[in-house]
Amino acid sequence: MIAMTSAFSDEVVTHAFTRIVTVPGLDGPVAIVTLDNGFDHTKPSTFGPAGLTELDAALDAAYAANPVAVAVTGKPFIFAVGADLNGVPNISDRAVALEIGTLGHKVFRRLRESTVPTFAFVNGAALGGGLEIALHCHYRTVADNAAALGLPETFLGLVPGWGGTQLLPNLIGPANAVTVVIENALNQNRMLKPADAQKLGIADEVFGGADFLEQSLLWAAKVVSGDVTPARPDIDRGQGWDDAIARAKAIVSGKTGDHAPGPVRAVQLLELAKSTDITDSASLDAAFAAEDEALADLLMADELRAGLYAFDLVQKRAKRPAGAPDKSLARKVTGVGIVGAGLMASQLALLFVRQLKVPVILTDIDQERIDKGVGYVHAEIDKLQGKKRLSPDAANRLKALVSGSLDKSAFATTDWVIEAVFENLDVKKKVFAELEEFVSPETILATNTSSLSITRMAAELKHPERVVGFHFFNPVAVLPLLEIVRGEKTDDATLATAFATAKSLKKSAVLIADKPGFVFNRLLTRALGEVMNAIDEGTPFDVADNAISELGMPMSPLTLLSLVGPAVALHTGETMAEYYPERFHDSPGLQAMVANKKSAVWTYGADGAKTVDPEIADLWPQGDSPSTAEQVLDRTRRAFAEEIDIMLQEGVVAAAQDIDLCLILGGGFGFWNGGIVPYLDRTGTSEAVTGHRFLDKGVASV
Repeated sequence: MIAMTSAFSDEVVTHAFTRIVTVPGLDGPVAIVTLDNGFDHTKPSTFGPAGLTELDAALDAAYAANPVAVAVTGKPFIFAVGADLNGVPNISDRAVALEIGTLGHKVFRRLRESTVPTFAFVNGAALGGGLEIALHCHYRTVADNAAALGLPETFLGLVPGWGGTQLLPNLIGPANAVTVVIENALNQNRMLKPADAQKLGIADEVFGGADFLEQSLLWAAKVVSGDVTPARPDIDRGQGWDDAIARAKAIVSGKTGDHAPGPVRAVQLLELAKSTDITDSASLDAAFAAEDEALADLLMADELRAGLYAFDLVQKRAKRPAGAPDKSLARKVTGVGIVGAGLMASQLALLFVRQLKVPVILTDIDQERIDKGVGYVHAEIDKLQGKKRLSPDAANRLKALVSGSLDKSAFATTDWVIEAVFENLDVKKKVFAELEEFVSPETILATNTSSLSITRMAAELKHPERVVGFHFFNPVAVLPLLEIVRGEKTDDATLATAFATAKSLKKSAVLIADKPGFVFNRLLTRALGEVMNAIDEGTPFDVADNAISELGMPMSPLTLLSLVGPAVALHTGETMAEYYPERFHDSPGLQAMVANKKSAVWTYGADGAKTVDPEIADLWPQGDSPSTAEQVLDRTRRAFAEEIDIMLQEGVVAAAQDIDLCLILGGGFGFWNGGIVPYLDRTGTSEAVTGHRFLDKGVASV
């Protein structure tokens, strides 16, 4: 216990207060234990060793009062959000990791094995260990305004280790448990709403937030008196359970390639729960011991430390972008112009009008294209209204803000103009030169270029200081990354406005130096180039495509190629080869694809099986020097390490952490690898290629 307490020396202790209340209709008192760390809802209650010990003592006080029921609730808007993970980086002994699991089980199961009824009054957010406390209770009510409910552990690289994997499937059935523990967590950490929790069977009742505690107590009195008996479903312990586990395995394999140990262990524990009798103490002993062992193993795994590092990047570093100028320099944006009315431009128009709620004007080379772009935005707003995400009045107001014009003089009223035209430097330079004739000297000129030089784009303008790179990722509404690129003459006011606008658009921005390909496309082009070059040399398509799955990319290289489009990939590759010919090489196979207007390597049969398109196989020139999967993986990760090292030397970003932030937010790289840098350090690639690690030991590793 001393070692565990030392690891969590900075724990923000969640206190547990017991009070005894009288409830109409009951012959004895009810003991209510309230969880509260002393802060407001912006700092949720979590559990470290001291918090668990306080809860244990509070339960002593509760049972000492000889109550007819015991209830647990939280501070305003927060029930509890799980384990205190801040101390995890300090754990270097597996025995300490094991102790964390056993202590949580020891305290929480007192509620499950209580001889008097126990209730969880979930008055607010309940995540991870917070929801597991509720699962240990015999009955659960949830406030209708509870912000989020869920078991997000596998998203971080853990398992629900305080009873969740054993209790949940035996409460709501294995199929529903797989949805909560695996599917939701691995789908961008999707949360449950109170109504969802009730539908699944986690919540017995949902009550209004205004008088939630009073309503919960009155309902609990009916349960204790026998007037109400919450329904419990029959659990299918046969084929239904096996089918649920098969689905879980398929999800984990599809999302992580089975390279993330947390989700794999979670599925194993859900499978174990099939034989767990939650009414039998000995059976629970064995089941909870399995959770303890899994938790200890994972807490001592580099993948978890990388996952926590990634979570910290997304939650903290992304909110305080390195190198961003003082926000007081930012200018207000009251009108937006968009040059182009194609799909990308239309997506941008929808985003700007929804988030900024200012007039948005689209322009293009003919009225038909403009009408199509404006029509797209209006149709998407109508869809949002149909889904009840917008009221009719709000939808009408937004549609009224979107218009189109063939005449760029319409942009005279804008403070911000972004171009989304063909990826050609001369075309973009011409667009900006024309715009300067109509907009004020302070109007920001932003470019959505994915690889072209901001400095060269602005070089011949009267006011090059107001040009900035503002690179979105597709689909615009989904991917949160914005690469903000500073040209040689971009001034601080322009940059500050760009960061403020990114925040208003609810995007996470990273400051990038004006180097070809910026961060994401530069690294992806280098990596995909290695895979395609291996195919050019004679490596079978499937071997090359499957070789690098452990890098944590959300899809295979050739699948990604079809999504991006071979022509776009070729153009980006040619741009990079122009600047760095010693490391970026055009692929004859990719050139052949583009020349023959082929959009994808893979073709899919009726059964979903994929094979190489025969036409691709014929037109892609291959040599007679195939590589093994291991060789393709090695050359690809070495390419990553080399390029990242050069980028850091060039000052493309402030630190290696920003590389990972771009890969996680821009392309969904796996949390369990921390993006890419911790993985390169862990596999020894960084030192083998550069002679040094990118991160200090312990930053994203044990």
